[in-house]
Amino acid sequence: MLDRIRIVLIGTSHPGNIGGTARAMHNMGLTDLALVAPRCTPVTADSVSRASGADHLVNAAPVVDTLEQAVADCTLVVGASARSRTLPWPMITPRGLGEQLPGELATSEARVALVFGREDSGLTNAELQRCHAHVHIPTNPDFSSLNLAAAVQVLAYECRLAWLARREAQSEEPTPPLATHAELEHYFAHLERTLIAIGFHDPAMPRQLMARLRRFTLRARPERMELNILRGILSDTEKLVPQRDDGPA
Repeated sequence: MLDRIRIVLIGTSHPGNIGGTARAMHNMGLTDLALVAPRCTPVTADSVSRASGADHLVNAAPVVDTLEQAVADCTLVVGASARSRTLPWPMITPRGLGEQLPGELATSEARVALVFGREDSGLTNAELQRCHAHVHIPTNPDFSSLNLAAAVQVLAYECRLAWLARREAQSEEPTPPLATHAELEHYFAHLERTLIAIGFHDPAMPRQLMARLRRFTLRARPERMELNILRGILSDTEKLVPQRDDGPA
C-alpha cells in the first residue's frame, strides 16, 4: 500500500526541503517522490545531507513541468492546504485521510498522490482545483505555518498508521465463537449445583450470590472454549465431593 502513495512537491525553492521530505518519507516507508517545476537544483550537498540516508529517493525523483504530469496515473489526488479558499472543496483531516487510504488502494492499479505546494505560498487555487480533496493539518492558529518536510512527515505518519492497521487486521486469527445463551444457562445451572455441593452456596440464604456471578460472567462475554474449560473445572470439583446416601454432602 505504501508503495502506491506518491508525494508530489510543487515549486520547491530550497534543496534542503527536498532532502528533508525524502527523510520523512523513508522514515514512514514511502518511496515515491515526484518534483514539479522545482525552483532549485534538487540534488545538492544540502539535499543529500538533509536526507540523512534517504538521498536515493531524491536521486530517483522524476522532475516534471506540471502537476498533471506528476499525477496522471493517480486515482486519488489530495492537496495539502493551510489556507481557506473562496470556493469550498472537500476537506479531510490527516487522520481521516489515513482511514480512507486502505479502501482507496484496495486494487493494485490504484495510486494516491499527496500534493504539497511552495514554501512561501503553498498551492495555487488552480492546482487545488485539480485535487479530489484537500487535507488540512490542524495546527496552532496563532502559528500555523509548517515547514514543508514537517508537513510531509505528519501525513506520511498517518499513511503508515493506516498501513499498520490494515496489516494487523489481515494477520488476525478468526475471532473464536462466543458462548450462546443456552450454553451460558447450562453453565450457570452447573455452577450453582457445584457450589451447593461444596457448601459454598446455600439456596435458603442466597445473598444474591448467583445474581452477582451471573453479572460477572455475562460482563466477561466468555468464548465457547472458555466456558467449556470452566465446566470442566466444575465437573472435576464435583468428583472430589464426598457422596452421601441422600445425595451430595
